[in-house]
Amino acid sequence: MLKDLNMQALTDKKRDGLVTVVFVGLFFIMLAVLYYINLSNNLWGSFYTFLNSFVLSNIPGTGLSLPAPANPANYTVLYNVAFEFCLGIGILEMGILALRIAMRSPLPRKAETIENLVFWLGASYLVITYLVDMTIMSEWFVFWAGMILIGGLALVARGFVLLAGRNS
Repeated sequence: MLKDLNMQALTDKKRDGLVTVVFVGLFFIMLAVLYYINLSNNLWGSFYTFLNSFVLSNIPGTGLSLPAPANPANYTVLYNVAFEFCLGIGILEMGILALRIAMRSPLPRKAETIENLVFWLGASYLVITYLVDMTIMSEWFVFWAGMILIGGLALVARGFVLLAGRNS
C-alpha cells in the first residue's frame, strides 16, 4: 500500500505531515470510542466530582503537603478510563512507529515516537497498578513519583536511540 502512495516523491516534511495527520485522526477516533464505551459511567460527573475533591494531604514520611483527592478510591471509573487512554495511545504509538519505519522517517522522529511509546505504556502500567488496583493516599503519591520516573525513562530511551543512530 505504501508503494502505491509513491513515498519517493514525497519530501520528508510531507511524509512527516502525513504521519501526523494519521496520528491525529486515530487519536480523535480513540477519544470518541472511549467516551462512547464509558458513557454509562457518568464520566463527566465523575470528572467534575474528582476535580472538586482535592485537599492538601501530607506525603507519608515527609513534612510536605500536596494536593490529592480526599478519597482516591472513589474514582476507579476515571482511573479505568485513564488506563484505557494511556494503553490506547501506547498502541497507537506502536502503529506510528511502524509507519515511520516503513516511510523511512528521520531518526529524530523515530526516537521521539519511541519516547512517546515508552511513556504511554509505562503510564498505563502505573495507572492500573497504583490507581485502579489499590488506591490509598500513599499510593496516590507513589503513582506520581512513578510518572516522573517513567518520564525520565522515556527520555533515556530516546537518547539511546539517537546515540545508536549516531554511531551506526
